[in-house]
Amino acid sequence: MLRVSGLDARIGPVPILHEVGLALEDGEMCGLIGRNGAGKTTFMRALMGLVPASGRVELGDLDLMAVPPHRRPHLGLGYMPEDRRLVPDFTVEENLMLPAWSMGVEGAHGRLDWIVSLMPEIERFRLVRANQLSGGQQKMVALGRALMAGTRLLLLDEPFEGLAPALARRLAQVLSDLKQEGVSVLLAESNETHVADLLDRVFHIERGRVVLS
Repeated sequence: MLRVSGLDARIGPVPILHEVGLALEDGEMCGLIGRNGAGKTTFMRALMGLVPASGRVELGDLDLMAVPPHRRPHLGLGYMPEDRRLVPDFTVEENLMLPAWSMGVEGAHGRLDWIVSLMPEIERFRLVRANQLSGGQQKMVALGRALMAGTRLLLLDEPFEGLAPALARRLAQVLSDLKQEGVSVLLAESNETHVADLLDRVFHIERGRVVLS
């Protein structure tokens, strides 16, 4: 599914990632675990083409580094950023549909129905503007938006950060349901508290270097 080798990335003049390598198989849910500042977010952004990076990244038999950033979601990559990045004046449904509109996806409403079936609580605030939601509700919507594009691989950056315990348990259940459906997921977190039982493998990242646990 995903093969990364020799990945370097920097922010401005500062090198962040150093010769990072990891692999994710079809249907696996793997963790990228490290403290704040270890390089997790930079790694996710490098895969999406949002920061300058070099090295080799393969998605199946495709050279992902040769694909422009705006085309990577077309390959089935779904990205949930740490800070959610919802469009504040759009409704929940509009935020969920945004990747489908931008990519011209056929059958998007069927995909939306599937996302709502995974997270039925979304139905209650489907027509509410994103800026009227709680932080936890915004996390669920950001996950749903990532699922709209992420037909092959989901990249989730700190999905549990700042969540109340009850909502964290609910999100863990959603991820468990996704795993049962065979969705491939790479999940970045500062620790394994909420996801230890879900992960097939764990990669630890420290000072921009990754090792397999």
